[in-house]
Amino acid sequence: MNISVIVPAYNEERLLGQTLETIRKAMTAFSDVGWTSELIVCDNNSTDRTADLARQGGAMVVFESINQISRARNSGAAAATGQWLVFVDADSQPSAELFADVIGQIKTEQCLAGGSTIQFDGNNPMGARAIQSWNWLSRCFGLLAGSFIFCNAAAFREIGGFNNELFASEELDLTKRLKQLARRRGKKIVILDRNPLVTSARKLQLYTPWEMLWFFARTIVTGGRALKRRESCHVWYDGRR
Repeated sequence: MNISVIVPAYNEERLLGQTLETIRKAMTAFSDVGWTSELIVCDNNSTDRTADLARQGGAMVVFESINQISRARNSGAAAATGQWLVFVDADSQPSAELFADVIGQIKTEQCLAGGSTIQFDGNNPMGARAIQSWNWLSRCFGLLAGSFIFCNAAAFREIGGFNNELFASEELDLTKRLKQLARRRGKKIVILDRNPLVTSARKLQLYTPWEMLWFFARTIVTGGRALKRRESCHVWYDGRR
């Protein structure tokens, strides 16, 4: 079995080095069971040292000129050779234990795709409450968080990957289509919760609650059309790091 770990990265020189070091250590879970793996970073048109740091971190680097998370993940997946894809955000740190849980699910041959519960780094009470709510929704409704998704590569390609029309919430759209395929195939979508993914709480520090609420309100008022406009999804694309 060969596993491709894909990291989309836009101007991530502050965190990418640590992320890749952590991922490399976590990937030993694959070699421990005799599986091969590869690490791919998609440089999403960065203007900093993201690509150089990715190469220094031992990753294969691919380039995506259009600054959009869906396209970055899809470009990384297009270069992947693994039978399974694992998408990890550039500000997240999976553990070897989490990857071992992924291995366990793949070995059952009943899993089509999955995700993980999340834990913010640092100490942020508001963030902890928000992530607790998300984790509950994720477990109850099988929703995949974009920061960590694993998926059968053939299934990912069959449904067309991430939706290139969306600049945010692309993981929820992917979840919906994977669930439909899983039902047809008699497979399942799983949410791992024994070893949560540690991810950065930086958005809570960089953006005010009003900015976040305004984004959600605009998304609701426009019936989701705002998700198709890059300028409406500034929390992801305005370059604050």
